Formats: sequence, C-alpha cells, structure tokens
Amino acid sequence: MPLSLFAQGERPNILYIMCDDHAMQAISAYGSPISKLAPTPNIDRLAERGMKFNEAFVENSLSTPSRACLMTGLYSHQNGQRQLAEGIDSTKTFFSELLQGAGYSTAVVGKWHMSCSPKGFDYYHVLDDQGQYYNPTFASTGQYGNFKQEMGYATDLITDHAIEYLNNRDKNKPFCLLVHHKAPHRLWMPNTKYVSKYANVNFPLPETFWDDYETRGSAASTQKMSIDKYMEMVRDLKVPEMYDPSTPEGRDSYAGLMGEMNRMTPQQRAIIDAYYMPRNREFLSKNLTGKELIEWKYQNYIRDYMAVIASVDESVGRLLEYLDKNNLTDNTIIVYTSDQGFYMGEHGWFDKRFMYEESFHTPLIISYPKHIKEGSECNQMVQNIDFAPTFIDLAGLQKPKYMPGTSLQPLFAGAPVKKWRKSLYYHYYDYPTYHLVRKHDGVRTERYKLIHFYGKGGERAVVENKYQGQPGTRENNCFNALKSINYFTDDADIDYWELYDIKSDPNELHNIYGKPGTQKIEKELKKLLANYRKNLKVDE
Repeated sequence: MPLSLFAQGERPNILYIMCDDHAMQAISAYGSPISKLAPTPNIDRLAERGMKFNEAFVENSLSTPSRACLMTGLYSHQNGQRQLAEGIDSTKTFFSELLQGAGYSTAVVGKWHMSCSPKGFDYYHVLDDQGQYYNPTFASTGQYGNFKQEMGYATDLITDHAIEYLNNRDKNKPFCLLVHHKAPHRLWMPNTKYVSKYANVNFPLPETFWDDYETRGSAASTQKMSIDKYMEMVRDLKVPEMYDPSTPEGRDSYAGLMGEMNRMTPQQRAIIDAYYMPRNREFLSKNLTGKELIEWKYQNYIRDYMAVIASVDESVGRLLEYLDKNNLTDNTIIVYTSDQGFYMGEHGWFDKRFMYEESFHTPLIISYPKHIKEGSECNQMVQNIDFAPTFIDLAGLQKPKYMPGTSLQPLFAGAPVKKWRKSLYYHYYDYPTYHLVRKHDGVRTERYKLIHFYGKGGERAVVENKYQGQPGTRENNCFNALKSINYFTDDADIDYWELYDIKSDPNELHNIYGKPGTQKIEKELKKLLANYRKNLKVDE
C-alpha cells in the first residue's frame, strides 16, 4: 500500500482508549452539570493538551457494531455486524493488519466483544464476551477462547496489561495500542475503593427527565429503557432484598446481580456489602413511591456510574504517567472516546441505541503534541468510520478506497476544513431484543436531523434479521431467553418520520415533521437520505 503525504517522516505511536457506554455528560471537560459534581481530571488533561471534538458521532449506537466499525472502517451493513452478537465479516481487512504490515507493533487489551479472534495484533489480552467487573477472565495472544480468571478489578487489570505490553513490546517499532475498557457498562459495579465515592452527592435531574414524548412517534414510548419502569431494583440498583422468586423476570434479575457478586472474594464482597446493605435498609424503610422512587433510582444509578468512571479516569492517569516517564508523550497520539453515547436520565432513560443526540453523540478527545494545539476544539462533524482511516494515515499509508470515512488529520490544525462533510448517516438494526428500540435510520446535518422508523413489530420482526431465527446462534439464544420471561410486546408495524431542528431544539423535544413550513427541508433531507442509501448500497 502506498505511503500518504502525511507521516512519511514521523510515524507516531498510537494509544486509543475506548470505554463502553461513556457518556459525554460524564466527562467534566464537556461541562455537564453531572460531571461538575464528579470531575474527570485525567481525561480533562487530555483535553487541556489536545483537541476536544464537540460533534463526534457513531454510525450505529451499539457496542459490537461500533467495534466492528472501528476495526474495518466500514458501516454496519458493509462489515456485517448489524446486531449485537453474530455478524462480523472477519474476511474484511482490519486496520490493525495494515499497521502491522507497515511495521507497527500492534496490541489490544480489554473488551474485544466480537465473534472472531483478534487479528492483526502482535499481542492481545482480551475479556470473555462482555467481561466481568470483578476477577474477570481473559484470553491472551494465540489462545483466544482459552479464558482464565485473574484476580482484581477489570479496569485496573486492563491497565496493568496495557503497561505490561508497553514494557515488553519491540521498542524498535512504533506501537498502536488499543485499550478497551468494559467500564462503565451495565451493571455499573464500582471498584471497592470508589464504591461510596458519591454516596452523599445529589446529582441534578436532566431538564428532559420527565419528558412525555408528546410530539414523537411510538418508538419513544414502546422502548424498555426508562429508569422508571425498566431499571431493575435487584440487578441494576443492587437491592437483592427486593428479590421476587415468583416471576421469571425476578429470577433473571437476581441471577444477573449474583453473577457479579458471587465472583468477588470475601474481602471484596465485605466492602461492597458494607456500602449497599445500610443504604438498602434506609431505602426500604422509607417505602418510596411515585416520583420519589424514580428519583431515588436515578440518583443511585448515577452514583454507581460515576464511581465506575473514577477508575477509568485513574487508568487514563496511569497511562499518561507511563508515557511521560518513558519519554513517549511527544510522539504519541492519544485518542479517548466511547463506543457510543449513553443516557444519563435524559428523556427518563438509560442505555443508548436511538439516533437522538445523547446516544448518537460521543465524546472524542485527541492529544498529539506538536501537531494539535493545546486546549483546542473542533466543531466539525466526525464519525467512528473515521478512526481506521486516521490510523492508516498516521502510519504513513494511503486509505483504501473502499473505506467511506476520512482521516481526521486535516482537522488537527484547528482551522475549519472547507471541504469537510456536512452530514452523517446512521442506522440501528437491533430489534426485537433488549430495550425494544425500533429499527431506524436517518441523516443529520449541522442543523437538522431526519429519522425514519420502520419495520415489523414484536416477534414478527425476527424474520427481518439474519441470525435471530437460526437455532444455535447467540442471537437466537438471546431471543428465546427473553421470550421465556415474556419480554416482548406485540408492538405495531411502523413506518414514520421524525424531524428536529437541532439549533432551536437541542433536546429534541419537538418533532416538526409535517408541520407547516417544513416541506422544503423534509424534501432536501429525504433526498440526502436516499443518496446515502443508494451510494452506500444499504439493503434494508
């Protein structure tokens, strides 16, 4: 592959740090009310000495599709990973293979979460599937599938293995190290030393917390991701005292919590119990109902989530310190991001999936001394299809023509790039499954967003998916498990549109599709969406 004009003389090291479900609202560099009460000083250091991207997005707000996009530089329908389990076309070239072939030492540690073994890596040490917070199991280089338990907290262990790789790598080569944290994925289990860190903090409710979805279509109401109805007292909020063995849902929730708790050593369990048990006794004594109960759930969700983030921020600090001490900082580009955004109570929700801003929008901070001005910001739209082209560019190679994304390198200068993209395409496929978010695709411009919700409702939608109806697949096993606890609802078939003016309505409370005066922008955006579908060969 020919060299690019950039990086022919200097090929930087690459440190890519990606969390699972880390919301922008939980990084204090972005200035949200939540993060002001739970700051992230080490991640903020990256922003202080680099560039904060304010308009970074994903192409499918779900973990494995996002990871497949990262590795291939392709949209979900191009790399095969539309849903959460099966799908990745492992015959596609991973960017790690290209860097490895160009003389880079390559490694990935932490959450891999794709149905194929890591390829293009000189070293890997990856979690089993989603991974566990306490005493997790890992598989190492050349032994994918042979997972062995290690004692400790996942975020700490992943950082340990990242530093182990850095110590033992071939120091005659530039390195590309991917550090993929499990945190802060559900069940939001904090490290013992941080479990009570925010016990006495009362976080502000988001201004859209009591959203009634009045102007939107049915998908906003038929989802199962509201804190009120679907955040589980036993599994999510660690109140096993409320275990109800009489229902499949109750047994499933209890088993989910115990799956994590029973992994702990007696010492770890004692510290965890010392926090949650008194809290639970106080909670149960109050017999809360209505809005008071919902707000209690919100507060304790955010407390756990931000306590998990405390370990992530500590990990970033350890890695920055290592680079500084080993004189690697000046020639290392550091990328900090998340595999998607996340709801921190906005619209009353947790989780992700929707094309609405909180899950579509992701944090992205890049530090690259001598190439990116300290404390700079970028307000042009970027997407996770751009990561692979960026790393390929940094390695001194030309981007393969089949990759739809663009190297971020032109943005590093800090000045607006004239011929940069003015719109993005998004597509979510994972239905019917957890959270019951309906299939949809859409386009976002700098000002507007058009979303098309479509597809059969409930179990009728299974026939639209490749793997859910195939016995023996993980998608099918998951479907049957959810069906056994009566998870699915008989939702209607849908085919409708939503339109938002992001400039005047950043919280997306007012769907203006079909309103007087919107005909011109609707026509323009539908044409734009049709062009994306045609040019990208989207087949559903």
